[in-house]
Amino acid sequence: MKVSIVYWSGTGNTEAMANAVAEGAKNAGAEVGLLPVSAADESVLESDALLFGCPAMGAEELEEGEFEPFFSSVEGKLAGKKIGLFGSYDWGDGEWMRTWQERVVTAGGNMIADGVIANNAPDDEALSACRELGKLAAE
Repeated sequence: MKVSIVYWSGTGNTEAMANAVAEGAKNAGAEVGLLPVSAADESVLESDALLFGCPAMGAEELEEGEFEPFFSSVEGKLAGKKIGLFGSYDWGDGEWMRTWQERVVTAGGNMIADGVIANNAPDDEALSACRELGKLAAE
């Protein structure tokens, strides 16, 4: 089972979540690729499961400089793929995650679980949920 985790992190919060997702997938026996979005390309689509991490930015949107362009470039190719989402936020109620999940489902992706969100730095509960997301991706 190959799992690719692509993330963008400005403060380190989403990166911490990505590391916990990777830990959960590795502990479940998956081969894991952990990539900042700046190092990712469409080859991640060859994975058995794809996990994307991005914090809420602006008016509860994905980071628009690097992450949104990359996600938009692969969005139309998610049909039938196992997808997981995670990210942190500092305000709002998680609308960006609900919108992001809708985009995945509309594209035909199979959400393996609801997106994992953390308010600012992920606490133990959020990190545990990230490890569980990684485990589910590896199954």
